[in-house]
Amino acid sequence: MANPAQDPLRNPTDMANAIRALAMDAVQQANSGHPGAPMGMADIAVALWSRHLKHNPADPTWADRDRFVLSNGHGSMLIYALLHLTGYDLPIEELKAFRQLHSKTPGHPEVGITPGIETTTGPLGQGITNAVGMALAEKLLAAEFNRPGHDVVNHHTYAFLGDGCLMEGISHEACALAGAWKLNKLIALYDDNGISIDGQVAPWFIDDTPKRFEAYGWQVIGPVDGHDVDAIDAALTKAKRSTETPTLIVCKTAIGKGSPNRANTAKAHGEPLGPDEIKLTRESIGWTHAPFEIPESVYAAWDATVAGNEAQSGWDAKFALYRAAHPELATEFERRMAGVLPADFAETAVKAVAAAHDKAETVATRKASQIALEAFTAAVPELLGGSADLTGSNLTNTKSTLPVRFDAHGAAVAVDGQLGRHINYGVREFGMAAIMNGVALHGGYIPYGGTFLTFSDYSRNAIRMAALMKQRVVHVFTHDSIGLGEDGPTHQSVEHAASLRLIPGLDVWRPADTTETVVAWTMALANPRRPSALLLSRQNLPYLPKQDADDITKGAYVLAEPEEVGLKKKPQAVIIGTGSEVQLALHAQAALAKQGIAVRVVSMPSNTVFDRQSPEYKASVLPAGVPRIAVEAGVTDGWWKYGCAAVVGLDTYGESAPAGALFKLFGFTAENVADTVKVVLGRG
Repeated sequence: MANPAQDPLRNPTDMANAIRALAMDAVQQANSGHPGAPMGMADIAVALWSRHLKHNPADPTWADRDRFVLSNGHGSMLIYALLHLTGYDLPIEELKAFRQLHSKTPGHPEVGITPGIETTTGPLGQGITNAVGMALAEKLLAAEFNRPGHDVVNHHTYAFLGDGCLMEGISHEACALAGAWKLNKLIALYDDNGISIDGQVAPWFIDDTPKRFEAYGWQVIGPVDGHDVDAIDAALTKAKRSTETPTLIVCKTAIGKGSPNRANTAKAHGEPLGPDEIKLTRESIGWTHAPFEIPESVYAAWDATVAGNEAQSGWDAKFALYRAAHPELATEFERRMAGVLPADFAETAVKAVAAAHDKAETVATRKASQIALEAFTAAVPELLGGSADLTGSNLTNTKSTLPVRFDAHGAAVAVDGQLGRHINYGVREFGMAAIMNGVALHGGYIPYGGTFLTFSDYSRNAIRMAALMKQRVVHVFTHDSIGLGEDGPTHQSVEHAASLRLIPGLDVWRPADTTETVVAWTMALANPRRPSALLLSRQNLPYLPKQDADDITKGAYVLAEPEEVGLKKKPQAVIIGTGSEVQLALHAQAALAKQGIAVRVVSMPSNTVFDRQSPEYKASVLPAGVPRIAVEAGVTDGWWKYGCAAVVGLDTYGESAPAGALFKLFGFTAENVADTVKVVLGRG
C-alpha cells in the first residue's frame, strides 16, 4: 500500500481546511456549538485519520477496527466532519442539521445515534477514561484469543483530549491505571491550546502535563507543532512502536486556527464565529467554496472506503485461517463480541436460584452476591470484575476470577493457564465506573465493579453515562444502609438508593435474601441494553420463604399473604419492603395477625423494574383500595408515588453505633412497623 503522506492527490492543507469550513458553517447555521477545537485540531485529524486509523466506513462495528474517542466532545463537528468526509453514512444534510431535533449530529457525540461514534462524550475526562477501558479490553482479549500466527485482536485506541479533560480529576485516575497496566496500544493526542471557556488557562492550570504523564509511566512525545501534519504523522508512527507504555502526544495548537480575530481566544471556543468572521476566515485560509460545499478532489483525498474494505477483507481472511485452526475459539470470540450470553446461561441461572432456595442461608446480601458470582463467573467467561480497593468488603472476587496482572513487559499474566478477570482499581470509584463503560463499549466483556453504596456519588456521572449509552455494566454497591453500623454517617447510605432510582435506564436492585440476589444478577446479565446497580447489605439477612422465584423478575411480588400467618381474611393493608427491611415487614405481619389484622407483605427488590410492569400486574400486587405502608432504611420521598399512606424511612443522617442500636433508634423495628400500620387503619 502506498504511503498516504506521499500521495500527490492528497493535499493536507485542503483536507484540514475542509474540516474547518464544515465546523464553522455548521455551528453558524445552528447558531450554537464549538468551532474552536475542530478548527484547531484539523491538522491532527488529517494525520491520524488519513494516515494511521484502521477503520471501515462501510462497517463501523468491525471487530478489529481501531477505536477513536473524541474526549473533548464539545468539538463534535470535528468527528462529524471526519465521518462525513471519509465515507460513513452521514450525508451533508446531517451536518446541515447539526444540533437539530432527530438529526444524526447531536450537540455532543452519542453512540448509537451516529455511525462511527464509539462512545458518548461531553462530560470532560470521561472520554479518555472510556478509551482506557477500550484499550484494556483489547489487551485482555488479545491475551485470551490470539494464538501464535493468529493475531485476530490487534488494534489501537486513539483519543483526542484537551485542557478540560486533563483538569478533571478522573483523567488522573484513569491515566495512572493505563500506565500501571502498560496499555501500549493507547495513544492520546493532547490539544494543547491553552484556552478554556474562561480564557487563557495559565492562571488556573499550571500542571506540567508531560512530566505528569511520564510519572504515570507513559511515553510522552512532543510538544510537536499541532499544525504540522508530517510532524504529527511521525509522532504517531513512533507511538505505535511502543511495546510497553501508552503514549501522550502533546500537540501545540491555536484554537480557532484560521480565524483572523478569534484564533487563540476564548471567543473561538463555544460560540459561532459570526458571518463577518467566517468571511474573513475563508479568505485567510483560501477556502473559496460556499457553505457545506466540498470539492470532489477533497472528498477523494479523504475517502477511506477502499482502504477500509481492504483492511477488513484482510482481517476476514486472517480470521478464516484462525477459524480453521481454532474453531472453538473463533466461535467463542464471535459470541463474545456479539454480546450474546452462553447458550446454557438460563440453565445456570435456574440452578443458582434453586441452590439458593434449597440452602436457605442466612447471609449478608453482599455474600449472597459472591455466591451468585461463583456460579456466573464460572459459566460466563466474559464477566470481568473488580473493586475500588474494597474487594474483601464488596466480595466481588471468585474462584474463577484471578487478579488481573501484567508483567514487566506489559504482557497479561496467566496462572496455570488462567488469565486474570478481577481488577484492583485502587481508590478510584469514578475512574472504575467510566473504565467499565469503555470495556463494555469495546465489546467482549461484561464489566462489574464494587464499592460502598455511599461512594456511588463519586461514580454517579459515569453511571448516568452508562444508562444514556445503554451499556451492560453492573455496579456492586455494598454496605447499603445504617446497617453497616459503626463507620457512621459518612459511610451510611440514606439518600443513595432513591437517588440512583432517579436515573432513567438504570435498573436498581436491593434484594432481601440469597434468592432475590441471584435473580438480580440474572436480570442484570440478561439485559444487554441496561446498566444495573445492586445494593447489598453488610449485615446478615435471613432467608425469606417463598413459593417460587419467577415473579421476583418483575421487580416486586407478593411474598406473604395473611393466610400464611393464620388469618383467612382479605388483606386490610399492604406492607412494601426492600432489602434488609423485608424481614421487619414479615415480623410485623405476624404480630398484627395476633391482633386480627390481616396484612399482605410485598417484597420490592427493584422499583425500577416493577415500574415497567403492566397495569394488571401492578394491581395484582398492590390492589386498589388497600392502604399501603412502605418500609426502607432510606429517604422516604420515592415511596409516595405508590400511593402509600405512610412510610417508615429515614430522612436524616445516621449515627456511629452498632447496627442493632441504630435500627432501634430510627424506628426500624417490627413493633414500629406494626404500630404504623395500626395508625393508618385507625387502630393506633
